[in-house]
Parts: sequence; C-alpha cells; structure tokens
Amino acid sequence: MAEYFIINGGKKLEGEIAIGNAKNAALKILAASILTSKPVKISNLPQIEDVNRMKELIIDLGVKFNSDIFDASRVKKTDLNYEIAERFRASIVLTGPLLARAGRVSFPHPGGCTLGKRSIDFFTEGFKALGASVKKNGSFFTAISKNKKLTGGKFVFPMVSVTGTETLMMAGALAEGKTILKNAACEPEVENLASFLNSLGAKISGAGTSTIKIEGVKSLRGGEWDGMPDRIEAGTFVILGVAVNGNIKIKNCDTDHLDVLLAMLQKTGANLEIGKDYVIVKPAKKLKSVNITTREYPGFTTDLQAPFTVLMTQTEGISLIHETIYDGRLFYTDILNQMGADIVMADPHRVIVRGPSPLYGKKIISPDIRAGMALLIAALLAKGQSVINNIYQIDRGYCKIDERLRALGADIKRIKE
Repeated sequence: MAEYFIINGGKKLEGEIAIGNAKNAALKILAASILTSKPVKISNLPQIEDVNRMKELIIDLGVKFNSDIFDASRVKKTDLNYEIAERFRASIVLTGPLLARAGRVSFPHPGGCTLGKRSIDFFTEGFKALGASVKKNGSFFTAISKNKKLTGGKFVFPMVSVTGTETLMMAGALAEGKTILKNAACEPEVENLASFLNSLGAKISGAGTSTIKIEGVKSLRGGEWDGMPDRIEAGTFVILGVAVNGNIKIKNCDTDHLDVLLAMLQKTGANLEIGKDYVIVKPAKKLKSVNITTREYPGFTTDLQAPFTVLMTQTEGISLIHETIYDGRLFYTDILNQMGADIVMADPHRVIVRGPSPLYGKKIISPDIRAGMALLIAALLAKGQSVINNIYQIDRGYCKIDERLRALGADIKRIKE
C-alpha cells in the first residue's frame, strides 16, 4: 500500500518532543542476539521499518521472540533472505554473528535506498583476515570458516566504517585468539554494542577509540539491552526547531553526542538552552550562515548534513556544505532548488548555499532516510502545500513522524492509497 504525506507549511511549531532509542544501535543489538544460544531481552525497540526488517530477517534464520525476549538457541539457516536483506544496508551486520556462530554465511549485496549499494570490501576482506574464505556466486557472497571457527587476526580499515567495525567486532567475539581492529569507528553506537557484548561475557576493549582489541571466548551468555538515545533523531529535531524559529524542547537525548552540531548551531546565532539530556530551542532574532564539513564521529555526522543544509537556506549569507563520507549524498539539493532554494553544486561532494531563500510547496519524492527527513523539514518551512511520496524511506528511520510533528502544531497528514 503506497503512502504519502501532505504538508501545509508555515505553521508555528512549539512544545516538547521525546527522543526514542537509536536505530543504528538497535539494529546491531538484534544482530548480536544471534551470537548466543541463551535468551536476550531487548527492550524499547524503535518502531520503525528498518527494525521491522531486521526482525523479519532474524526470524527467518530461526530466532524466536516473545514480547522483548529473543531466543537464538536454534539457528536453522545461514542464508540471509534475499528479498529482505537487499532492501536495507544494515542487513550486512548479520554476517559477522552468523559466521562466528555457525561457521558459514551467505548474503546478497545489501541495498536500502539511493545510498544503499556501497562497497562491502571491508566485510569480505575482514572475514578473510579472521581466517574465512569468501566467494561470490551470482547475486550471493558466501563466507566459510575452517572447522566452523574463526581465528583471531588483525584488520586495518582502509577507511573508517561503522557497520564494518561493528560486524567484525561481533565476529571476533567468538573467534579463537585475539583480534585487533585498527582505524575503527568511534561512534557511540560502537561503544554501546561493545558494552552489550561484554555484558554477555565477551572480552572487548578500546571501543570508542580507533583501536579495538577482542579476546575471543567460546560462548556468550544471555543478557539485556534497554537502549540508548538516537543522536541523529535528536540532532534532526534540534535543527528543525532552529529552522522554524520555534519554541521546542527536545528531551531524553544525550547532548554529549551532539557537541559539534550544537557548537555549529550556536555559531549561526541559534538560541539554545542545553542540558545533560535535553535541548530547548528558543526563537532567535537573526541566523547567519556557516560552513560545515562532514567527518566520522566525533565530527559533524553525515546523517545531519541534509537537515543542516535546509537550515542554511534560511540563514543570511553563503555557506559551503562539504560531504566527505558518501558519494551522491547531495543530489537532493536539486529538489530543494525546485522548492525555491539557491544552491549551486560545485562538485559531487560540495554545494554552495545562498540564503535566506523563501521555500514553496512542491510535489516531491523522498530519495533516502536522511534526505527524506530534510525535505520534510523544507515542506514544514515552505509556503503552500507539499506532497512527499516514497515516505517508506522516512519511516525507515523516524517513528510515527507525522503524529509527533502534529503534536508540535504541524499540518501534516499521512494518506494511504
């Protein structure tokens, strides 16, 4: 059933919005449940499409769950369901736990959106570093470990990869001997996953730094996870509040994870009250443009680049947005130009934004999770009515976004065909 949003922009937004558990953490915890034959309690999962897809994948593998208890005592198969796995990028994190637990995994090249089909060399080369053989047959890759057991090894990531770090960290947890991951990702979600695995009996040190050391163990016990705040969702709503010049409290977040974003927003002149677990956005008299360059954590995260670019269309001056992480992540700016923005693409990784520019309602299509949310913010700012199609992409990352925005005063309707 196709669904789309109708948004009448220009409404005053105010009130409170609570941040849910992190999508990028929850998906990896679900994958990690396969590493142990004991029950794992996973509470407060985000009610979003990517989590639903991950549940479908692990159930297809034989995992049973009742309420929030996940039982992977019997893993019946090691082939990832093609139709599900190729729909979203995070499916690939299941390969590490399956290879570690069963000694074999077969998987398609993961997808998900316009950004989904990226290189998986980090994963295949990483598995080889842990003693597995990897072959490609048609649409599937198959990794097999000798005697159904991985062996510890050293792997240096040519480029920082969050999902690569998490996948090899899970694989190394049950490998024989010591595994060292260098140039590893430092994101809070990586630390969260390591803490969870350690609570199950893993021996992982260095998570949150560029070098992670793992002493393999024979088996893991059961445990529980109750979540961590979604820093991307929190940052998105802070940017939204500044863009609409609203009076909005973003609560249940961890502001230590938002340091760079909050510093850049303060440079624009945003009026922010920052607590340990909340940010209050208050109306500001004038906002000025600033330049940003996306970096791996703790730098300016690429997942907040698109919403921030929308904000820059409303500030005074010229800003340079430099996207260093992903190819093709600035193509949504053409849609913003159709809405009235003044954005020039200097090259595939840089755009120049001139503001302020009034935005106007338009019929548009969401290309991916983060750009889709950015275009939704643009529609809330725009004069007139906007229609956003392909909102499945937005639902992949933001729980009941239309209901939550209506609670702030937005005029948004979800239409089902």
